[in-house]
Amino acid sequence: MTTRRTYLTPSPAVLARYPAVAAAARRYQTWAAMWLTAGLAFTVFSLWWLDIAFGELGIGLVQLGKLVALMFPPTPGAHLALLLHAMGETLAIAFLGTLAAAVLAFPIGFIAASNTAPGALVRFLTRRGLDTIRGVDVLIWALVFVGVVGLGPFAGILAIAVSDAGTFGKLFSETLETADRKPVEGIVSAGGTKLQAIRFALVPQVLPVIISQVLYYFESNVRSATIIGLVGAGGIGLQLSEQIRTYDFDQVAFVIIMILATVAAIDWICGKLRFYAIGRSTAPTA
Repeated sequence: MTTRRTYLTPSPAVLARYPAVAAAARRYQTWAAMWLTAGLAFTVFSLWWLDIAFGELGIGLVQLGKLVALMFPPTPGAHLALLLHAMGETLAIAFLGTLAAAVLAFPIGFIAASNTAPGALVRFLTRRGLDTIRGVDVLIWALVFVGVVGLGPFAGILAIAVSDAGTFGKLFSETLETADRKPVEGIVSAGGTKLQAIRFALVPQVLPVIISQVLYYFESNVRSATIIGLVGAGGIGLQLSEQIRTYDFDQVAFVIIMILATVAAIDWICGKLRFYAIGRSTAPTA
């Protein structure tokens, strides 16, 4: 009776027969071990460098429990109308900021895409400009625009618009680059101009994907609009900051519940719209 053996590594005979494969496998294992060791070493170094005190975690959890106890029962106090107005303001900030970013980024995406850019240098400069804009967080943009236009929703709209314009420009250009070139070539070969090929062959392909991306970012920007409100850019975040400052934690809990419910509703609605934008046949039934 022959015993069947399973090897985790190839047998010496196989390695001797295929030396190139064996050498590649050894290099892969060596590099994998080196990267794993480096990652573990950097983790340990980071914990030491930041002086993480794990012993205080238990005390922190106790304080967290006390804070959560102060949040119950959640109540709007005498500010329900004000909170609802602020929540509507947050939705308006997210919507207008996302819309402005999409309108700004749509033509920029064509300049940044390799198959529609007017030239390699223009595309390179456009890409680097988008990287620069995208590299600054929306919270930093909010602080900048609060200093420029003052406190209020307008600063929040500008912050989201500028931040997302960099992201949309990159996403739109990559979507254009992955589009099927055959319809474009068909229109050009039939005598159409490049602009007509873009309008009638390229845009119909990428528009559903672009709409899906914009809807997703609108959902995300509802949360972003809440955060930037903490620095004075209007919306429910400003009210949340005020309740925290005055230690009204029961009202803080009510605001948090409002935010969670709103985000969940926007997530559900945008999810439905994304499926319909990509194709009705792929829409979920529930």
